[in-house]
Amino acid sequence: MARPLRIEYEGAFYHVTSRGNHQSNIFDDDEDRQSFLKIFTDVVSRMGWVCHGYCLMSNHYHLIIETPHANLSKGMRQLNGVYTQSYNRRHGKVGHLFQGRYKSIIVDAQTYLLELSRYVVLNPVRAGMVKNVSEWPWSSYRSMIGDDTPPAFLNVEVILSQFSEQKDKAKHLYAGFVAEGVGKESIWSNLTQQVFLGHDDFVSTAQTKARGSFDSSIPNVQQLAPAKPLQEIAGAHESRNDAIVAAYQSGAYSYSQIADYFNVHFTTVGRVVRGSR
Repeated sequence: MARPLRIEYEGAFYHVTSRGNHQSNIFDDDEDRQSFLKIFTDVVSRMGWVCHGYCLMSNHYHLIIETPHANLSKGMRQLNGVYTQSYNRRHGKVGHLFQGRYKSIIVDAQTYLLELSRYVVLNPVRAGMVKNVSEWPWSSYRSMIGDDTPPAFLNVEVILSQFSEQKDKAKHLYAGFVAEGVGKESIWSNLTQQVFLGHDDFVSTAQTKARGSFDSSIPNVQQLAPAKPLQEIAGAHESRNDAIVAAYQSGAYSYSQIADYFNVHFTTVGRVVRGSR
């Protein structure tokens, strides 16, 4: 079976995982995890990524990444490469730390971002490492609910804004949402072509955005017309909010891109989009 091709375009959301070679640990202790997060912070800054969630286990990690600049592969090479050097130097080892390539799933954030966030932070509970999700300090959960100060690389606003405009209420609702996910069916039953977490229309849109980056391992689907420029979308609507909704519904622009164009905070974009449903 041909392995899925890397798909990259501006504003894409990914679920990224990377596992230890021969199922070995990539984090032997908390100092390793701290080292990884320090390196990740630098990569996020250099690449201009937005991280919406993470979880560090023992032999693998999970990241939820938005890439405004279509540079996932470049950043992942830096992340895994620099961390491997750091890990080997600290533990007196040589050779590969990770099992081949990292795995990336391109995600329909409008439909699956919240479920993906829940799936990622519940990993330690499913693995039997802790009984309560809040007991695991190496995920985005405690920052999301306000128990810890969010690290520099983590954006909590986009996800929390989906629950409420009031921060305390949003944190409470997020905690309840995560708790309801224990024992639920995996979101991966909705995976398409090993690459996409989304429905057919999302797959078509993603392929259009990344035109020319596919190979025979990914079947062809009907291509959509290129999205209108944001300037044209804005000019076609008297109301700014209507223009924001139209830009988002085009499927071509992320919250961050729309927020930059209309000179608003990206949480405002989220509230406007939710209010239109």
